[in-house]
Amino acid sequence: MRKTVQTMDGAVFVAGKSKECTNPSCTHFGKHYYATGVLKHSLPYSTYGLDVLAFIGWEHEHEHQQLREIQRSLKGRGVEINESNVGKLYRQFLALLGGTIAHTQEKLAATAHEHGGLIWAIDALQPEGHGTLLYVLYEVLSGTPVSEIQLAQAQAQAQRLIEWLQPYKQLPYKVLATLSDAESAIITAINSTWTNVPHQRCQAHFLNNLSESALPFNTKLRQQLKADLDGLPKVPSYSERPQDPTGSEQPDTTPFF
Repeated sequence: MRKTVQTMDGAVFVAGKSKECTNPSCTHFGKHYYATGVLKHSLPYSTYGLDVLAFIGWEHEHEHQQLREIQRSLKGRGVEINESNVGKLYRQFLALLGGTIAHTQEKLAATAHEHGGLIWAIDALQPEGHGTLLYVLYEVLSGTPVSEIQLAQAQAQAQRLIEWLQPYKQLPYKVLATLSDAESAIITAINSTWTNVPHQRCQAHFLNNLSESALPFNTKLRQQLKADLDGLPKVPSYSERPQDPTGSEQPDTTPFF
């Protein structure tokens, strides 16, 4: 992997090459060793330094700067970036923060103690409406987002997701179940990571999928009902009974129907 990374101190060129053990007599034969040192400078598939992520997070959270204002500040420091990428990097900052702060660990531990384990779920979002997918891992019972990974649609394969989930497989908590939509890559990654754990499709996604197929029929039915009911006379908003000529008011008990 080779790329130029923009940092707060200027652009730097980083390169890394993964290797595979080719010694048949070795106990690690066939195992891949990744150049993790590159991650000290930037996240995978990102050309912005970790210090840029930290700057964006600090400015937005502590200085209450808008994304557009942060973009102008970065450009003033020599970092070429647009407002859309500032938003992407801010979401990455939140995911990194959520996966490392002690508060998240405490919530996971408390949830596991209360319920006897955790329920993991993965959801795929598309913040920009096209292009890359943002995969979010969260704990269902506590509603705690834990991690995220952003992949191009062509790269959204099960193996990349499996590698991403490995650190969370090692957490010392029992996994009660897993949850996801029907995306095959997510299901494969979840079942490969947490074997022998019940998996269920998300009911919200399932019902949304059902509603999509039923929506045209529902729309047609509403249009037909509207056409049938438009011919009926309107319900009167007042009593049609003749008024008392004496002028004394009597309670109106005439039904509208």
